[in-house]
Amino acid sequence: MPGTNLTREEAQQRARLLTVDAYEIELDLSGAQEGGTYRSVTTVRFDAAESGAESFIDLVAPTVHDVVLNGDALDPNEVFKDSRIALPGLLAGRNELRVVADCAYTNTGEGLHRFVDPVDQQAYLYTQFEVPDARRVYASFEQPDLKGTFQFTVTAPEGWTVISNSPAPEPKDNVWRFEPTPRLSTYVTALIAGPYHSVHSSYEKDGRSVPLGIYCRPSLAEYLDSDAIFEVTRQGFEWFEEKFDYAYPFAKYDQLFVPEFNAGAMENAGAVTIRDQYVFRSKVTDAAYEARAETILHELAHMWFGDLVTMEWWNDLWLNESFATYTSIACQAHAPGSRWPRSWTSFANSMKTWAYRQDQLPSTHPIMAEINDLDDVLVNFDGITYAKGASVLKQLVSYVGMDEFFSGVQAYFKRHAYKNTRLSDLLGALEETSGRDLKTWSKKWLETAGINVLRPEIETDANGTVTSFAVRQEAPALPPGAKGTVSDDAAPPRGTLRPHRIAIGLYDLNATGKLIRSERIELDVDGELTQVEQLIGAKRSAVILLNDDDLTYAKVRLDPDSLAVVTEHLGDFAESLPRALCWASAWDMVRDGELATRDYLALVLSGIAKESDIGVVQSLHRQVKLALDLYAAPAWRETGLAKWTEATLDHLRAAAPGSDHQLAWARAFTATARTDAQLDLVAGLLEGTETIEGLAIDTELRWALLERLAATGRADEAAIAAELERDKTSAGERHAATARAARPTPQAKAEAWASVVESDKLPNAVQEAVIGGFVQTDQRELLAPYTEKYFAVAKDTWNSRSHEMAQQIVVGLYPALQVSQETLDATDAWLASAEPTAALRRLMTESRAGIERALRAQTADANAG
Repeated sequence: MPGTNLTREEAQQRARLLTVDAYEIELDLSGAQEGGTYRSVTTVRFDAAESGAESFIDLVAPTVHDVVLNGDALDPNEVFKDSRIALPGLLAGRNELRVVADCAYTNTGEGLHRFVDPVDQQAYLYTQFEVPDARRVYASFEQPDLKGTFQFTVTAPEGWTVISNSPAPEPKDNVWRFEPTPRLSTYVTALIAGPYHSVHSSYEKDGRSVPLGIYCRPSLAEYLDSDAIFEVTRQGFEWFEEKFDYAYPFAKYDQLFVPEFNAGAMENAGAVTIRDQYVFRSKVTDAAYEARAETILHELAHMWFGDLVTMEWWNDLWLNESFATYTSIACQAHAPGSRWPRSWTSFANSMKTWAYRQDQLPSTHPIMAEINDLDDVLVNFDGITYAKGASVLKQLVSYVGMDEFFSGVQAYFKRHAYKNTRLSDLLGALEETSGRDLKTWSKKWLETAGINVLRPEIETDANGTVTSFAVRQEAPALPPGAKGTVSDDAAPPRGTLRPHRIAIGLYDLNATGKLIRSERIELDVDGELTQVEQLIGAKRSAVILLNDDDLTYAKVRLDPDSLAVVTEHLGDFAESLPRALCWASAWDMVRDGELATRDYLALVLSGIAKESDIGVVQSLHRQVKLALDLYAAPAWRETGLAKWTEATLDHLRAAAPGSDHQLAWARAFTATARTDAQLDLVAGLLEGTETIEGLAIDTELRWALLERLAATGRADEAAIAAELERDKTSAGERHAATARAARPTPQAKAEAWASVVESDKLPNAVQEAVIGGFVQTDQRELLAPYTEKYFAVAKDTWNSRSHEMAQQIVVGLYPALQVSQETLDATDAWLASAEPTAALRRLMTESRAGIERALRAQTADANAG
């Protein structure tokens, strides 16, 4: 038996044999305040296609007391093994199974997570089931195509609130009996319980009312901006119901901000859980509100695409995530009254760069990935599944037309409501409404891996008139070991030329020095070279931008003349999206070793003062810091960091008091402050002896200041303890853990390492905080001895911890700062000897690729010097 894994073949065999009707689940959570285990009773009715056949149901539990199949008691000691309960001798037709077990609360963010708030000492519970963790709470057929109805009955402590997929009933004697749900997959069922604070409203449309609820812990209630959250939610309802032509499919819609959540949010049907860091305790920039709104809309879109209609197997996970990502950003861009009509700028400068990075790793894969088992899908929530897939959907919309695209989506929802689908079902509907044959498009875009590069080839005469213009498409070789197509297990490392729908923007400087688009041409690019006859005979513009409006998914390069103008005037584009595209192209060139880190720093410093989009500014802050830490030649790194830190302080002092830009520059300065004078300023801001007009030193900024002082040896344990006394919350505990691990002493590092690696007691959020503090870019020499220790424990850690906890450690503690051939050699030696699982091998080779890329970039930077 394969333990907690499940292969696609096993799932297909079980789906051919079984049809699930209904679950009845009883949970006794009356002891949740104390923790430990809880009683779980599952009754499931299902049909079997064959008499006498054998199957299994999934369950992860410390103890199974009773297994009763069709009235016959089975011995749990015989049938419960490897997180499965064997079901022998099934009846043809209806079967009924009852399982009584003790299940365990977790502190890992998987299954039924239990958290005790240090403010009120009350326990708060929530479930997280994607991908395979409903089985930690009740016995289930844990695969998306075995849908059923679910009726939960929950016994909870006095005074608690219990929320599930169905509307909350009136409890009787602390027992909450919910009505059955529509047919759902197990992974989108949910229970949230505790003394949560709530705010309620409704969405009204055409005489129909959908109850809306927002929940958080009482200790966060004063910060809950429910009006803003309801506003975004209603905009999403309005836009999605119009575009999908399908009314919201569930009885109510609750959004629950929950503690220690591993992801951004989860699309449980009618009961969405969201990380409670989105309840902002301190001032944040508008980019944070935009990101929260995108998350809210992403999960709301899942109510149709994912919950109403669900993929048959996890190879079509991208259908869920790419669709939700595309439609959430499109809603922000197009919904009447949206605060973020430039959401595609944010997408181009953040999510899309994530996709480009992921698509150049040895683990790159087709959007429609080959998912052989659950281990495969657990590491597949990546930049390809979300951001590349959304980019390709945006390309598809350009290819078939937005109205035709959504007409196909409407037909798809009506045809497959409450059922499971494959890619062919969606493409078939889109072909019907668009009249386009999408088979070739699908094969090249969805079933192949890798990224294309588009370059302009321009010739002009002596007068600057264009005499020849073509777009050259390249398909760089895939990294060794990458899968080329969805059907090939070991495809050769070659790329694929694809059809692209692009716009070409022509930009010229006006009298005020702004780069204004003078003309836009939209066309299809296919094959290696595409001639653009429309531009021949026209006067050459100052900047010629391929993929203007960001219609396709490709790396774009500028011709030499355009690059020269952009280098001098990048901040002068009148619109945010072309600026973002040029910034993204420059960043991609740094990562590819085509632009030296020192030249990238000069480019950013010359243009960032003119960048008005705060999200782009914050992306540039992160990218410059990463480039200096990893891609700068070691001999020049400190020079670059000094230049950058001085610039951040200058921008901080020059920013408008109280503005988003001031806060962003304050955080950028704090992250790299290094001289005695700079650190004195950091300490003075924390202590209140220094001020900058308009800059509020609130709770979160105080912790950022203190964490930098701790990492540079300027704040000791007493200072950390004093700050924690000021902020005796779970967030304060996480910040304190980060600050303690960041201290530049061997003892602090040893204590942090032991708490994460040698013990498994830390909750998920605290473990993440400790790892974040442990890895400090200023402390390479102090961290160097941990490279050997890391490889000594990586495999055992992976095998002994839950997936979420193990992945935090394996990825977070990889010696990414030790950029050297020695680190590559150590990684290769481990890969050759450790015999890791496919999922662990993938994570390790991704980390190794980061070292290789950094070495190439450092060489390019050294050569530029």
